[in-house]
Amino acid sequence: MAADTSTAGAAMIEADGLTKYYGPFIAIENVSFRIPRGEVVAFLGPNGAGKSTTMKILTGYLAPTAGTARIAGHDMSTDRLAGATRLGYLPENGPLYPDMTPRSLLEFFADARGMRGAYREQRIDAVVRQCELGSVIGKAIGKLSKGYRQRVGMAQVLLHEPDVLILDEPTSGLDPNQIREVRDTIRRLGEEKTILLSTHILQEVEALADRVILVAEGRLRYDGPPAELCHGGRGLDDRFHELTRAAPA
Repeated sequence: MAADTSTAGAAMIEADGLTKYYGPFIAIENVSFRIPRGEVVAFLGPNGAGKSTTMKILTGYLAPTAGTARIAGHDMSTDRLAGATRLGYLPENGPLYPDMTPRSLLEFFADARGMRGAYREQRIDAVVRQCELGSVIGKAIGKLSKGYRQRVGMAQVLLHEPDVLILDEPTSGLDPNQIREVRDTIRRLGEEKTILLSTHILQEVEALADRVILVAEGRLRYDGPPAELCHGGRGLDDRFHELTRAAPA
C-alpha cells in the first residue's frame, strides 16, 4: 500500500540505499535521503558524481542495482505509473517538437495523459498563465528563445498538477534575465510543491534552496541546510571543492 501523503511533512521523494553498477563501474552506491512535502532541495555534485543516475532512478527511467526509490509513497520500480501521476520531470535540454507551437504541444501532452473536456482546457490555460507563455502561444517552438523553450518545458511538466518536481539544470544556458525568470517560477512552485533541483550553479542554492544534498564519486557527502554547509565563514565554492575533490590515491 502507498504511504499516506496527506499530512504536511510526509516524505514525497525517498531514496533508500540506491545503488547502480554498470559492470565494475559504480555510478552511485548506498545513496539515501527523504524529502518531505513542501521542500525545495538543491542536488549538487561535480560532473560524473551520480546526480543524473539518481534522478533517473527516482523517475523510474532506470532500475537500481539495489535500493528503493519512491515518489509520494509509490515504489518507482514496481508502481511506476502511479508514481508518474504525482511526478513532473524536466530533464536538461528536455525534448520539444520544434514545429509545434506551445499550445499544440500542450494539447498533445494533455491528450497523451488522458485529459479531457473542460479540465483539459482549464489546465492548459493555467500553465500558460503560470509560465507566462501568452505572448508566444502561437509561435513555432523552434523559433523561440531558449528561455521561452524552457518555460514551455516547465508548462508541460506542470500540466497534470504533479505534487513532486524533479528539475535537471533548469537554468543551464540561459542569460541572466532568463535565469531570474526561471528562478522566480521555481520559487512560486516551491510554495506548494516538493522540488528536487539539480544544478551546477552554486548561487542557485542561496537563491532557492531550503536544503542541500551533495554527492561526489557516487556517494552522499552532505545533506542539510545551506547555512550549515558554509559553517565557519567559508564560502560555498570552498566547501563544494572540499567535499567533492578526489581523495588522494
